[in-house]
Parts: sequence; structure tokens; C-alpha cells
Amino acid sequence: MAQNVLLTGGSGFIGKHLTDVLIEAGYSVSVLSRSDKKDTPSIQYYKWNLKQNYIDENAVLKADYIIHLAGEGIVEKRWTKRRKKAILESRTKPIDLIFSVLEKNNKKLEAFISASAVGIYGAITRSTICTEETPPANDFLGETCQIWENEVTKIENLGIRTVKVRTGIVLGKDEGFLKKMTPSFKAGFGAVLGTGKQYLPWIHIEDLCGIYLLAITNDEISGSYNACITDNTTNAGFSKTLANLFGYTIWLPKIPAFLLKIALGEMSEAVLKGQRVSSEKIQKKGFEFQFTDLERTLVHCLN
Repeated sequence: MAQNVLLTGGSGFIGKHLTDVLIEAGYSVSVLSRSDKKDTPSIQYYKWNLKQNYIDENAVLKADYIIHLAGEGIVEKRWTKRRKKAILESRTKPIDLIFSVLEKNNKKLEAFISASAVGIYGAITRSTICTEETPPANDFLGETCQIWENEVTKIENLGIRTVKVRTGIVLGKDEGFLKKMTPSFKAGFGAVLGTGKQYLPWIHIEDLCGIYLLAITNDEISGSYNACITDNTTNAGFSKTLANLFGYTIWLPKIPAFLLKIALGEMSEAVLKGQRVSSEKIQKKGFEFQFTDLERTLVHCLN
């Protein structure tokens, strides 16, 4: 019988792609959903409700592996006090619910793999390359990611192998980051944000799914791993490359930081700052990136 992988956030951009990869690799896939969904030949759906602290225990008890992807979008809405709470709790509450089922039933998983983000290193722009040993920042993104990862420790303390995948900007066809960027650039109104010097650590969706698959198959992988390309891509470089692919040179002036701060509030830090991040640790575990050139990656995503 095929081993089962349970996904939280399985209906999102990353979750949908990862589901296809897991099925192709021979795993059965279960997905936790807030709404009633009919099972398919490849996917079994289970109900959960974070607001009601409810989870169908059968989903957890059936699983050999659990991959936690669920979480409110970081840049979907302004960071009000309520929004910040929602961003954090949408990442930590699922872990609490899963932990309670595992502990109560003395259930042992092969591994618990959680998404995290390179935002743990903070909204800072500097030339230093962040590694998994770089201390978490004290800003909202850094503290959110740190609390998120600390929740995973509870599951690790049950004697379960745990992995935290610190993800950069995910690039894919018609979804994710590019879905937000493409319309204005395609219309000829692309622009650089702020100084444009902020680094933009990125990864193609296929490579990200490959890292999750490796985290399942290689039981020597545990702890935190950065999931992004280690290069010098900045907001300016990314913007210029994207504009060139649509056949023009950026003509609009840079959008000043103060305007973005007025429009976005504190959330502007997420687009005005950015650091370089090392992927050496996951590569030493045998992972090989298939998409390492930004222009070729964008061509693949746009075609």
C-alpha cells in the first residue's frame, strides 16, 4: 500500500503543485479542507476548522507524513493588529491541532515537514548571505517565522523527524508572485520599488516541490533548510528582466519608498527590504536546482 502524505494548505498554489508531484512519485495524498469536498481517485479530503479547533483525527492517524503549508497570505492585506494575529495563528494553530492528535493517540509519523520563510532573517537589506544559522530578526516577519518554527518543536519532542523549509519568493505559471506582478508589467507599466537594491530570493515551484519530496525520501534531512536560489537578484534586476521579456525597457520612475509606506503601511517592509540567502545546506543533502537562471525561469513561467 502506498504511503500517505497529509497536506494542510493543499488547495493553495504550492499545495496543488506538490499534490501532483507526490502522486506521480507514488504516494497517496490526503488534504485537510474547510469545505466539503468529494474524494477523487487520487486525493482524499478531510474536514477541519481552525476557528472551532476541530480536525478530523482520521486524517492524522492515516498519515505517514504530514506537510504543513497552510497560512494566511503575508502581503494580501495591510498589517493591522487583527491581520497580524490572523497571519500568525493561521500558521501555528494547525500545528497545535495536529500535535494534540499525535500526542493523544501516541501516533508516530515518519516525518512532519513545515513550511517557513526566509522572512525569518528580517526585513533588512544587506550584502551578508543568510544561512540557517543566522539569528531570527526582531521585526514582525522574523518573529512570526520564529514562533511558527518553534511550534514545530513540540512535534519534534514526540520523537518525530521534523523539517522546516524556509521559502523565498515562489515563481510559477500564472500563480503566486508572478500573478500579482504580470498584469502591470504586461501592460507596459512595470516599475522598480523603492531603491530597487533590495535582494529578492526566489525559487521555481518545481524546485520547491522537489525539496519537499527530498525531505520525505531522505530521512537524514531534519531541521531548517533555506529553499531559494543563492544569487544577486534584486528588485531592480527582477523588474528589468520581466519588462524586457514583455519587449520594453522600464520607463516609469522608481516608486518612492514613502509612497509605498503610505499605501501599504508596515507591510511595505516586505517589498522594500530583502536579503541574500544561502541554499548550500540543502544542496549538500544532494538537492540539485533545475531553475537557476532568472531570465530562463521567467520565460518558462510566462510561456
